[in-house]
Amino acid sequence: MSPHRYRGHRAQSFVASDINELVEIRARQRTFHGAYSRSALVCLGYSMTILRLFDRRFHQIGLLFAILGSLLFFIAFLRSRQSRHEFADRVQNQYPQQLITQTVGQESARVLGPPFVTAGWIVAAVTCLVASVEAALLVLIFRI
Repeated sequence: MSPHRYRGHRAQSFVASDINELVEIRARQRTFHGAYSRSALVCLGYSMTILRLFDRRFHQIGLLFAILGSLLFFIAFLRSRQSRHEFADRVQNQYPQQLITQTVGQESARVLGPPFVTAGWIVAAVTCLVASVEAALLVLIFRI
């Protein structure tokens, strides 16, 4: 079975069974890869502002923000590819209902998708990327 099948349907023809499933899918998309895309857009906006409004001394800082925005877009792409599989039939069968720990108030609730797990390697990559850009930014500011 293809990893992109959802209840037997192709990804392009999948329709959520009810409003709760649709809300869960949208929330995961917004939270997981939407946040990375918005951060990348903000960094690219900062870079354009710096490159257009400030003189040549600040162009390296604008370029640094453009590189950060581009790398964040790449990470957002990787995260979106990863989150596409969360509701796939192949993944749904990996998490039997009895293995999922229910929290208080969810004893009889329907489980939609696999349990929430933070994408550790993506968070670590973004942390290292932003820390290195901040260090480079500090060096560039002190050189001006």
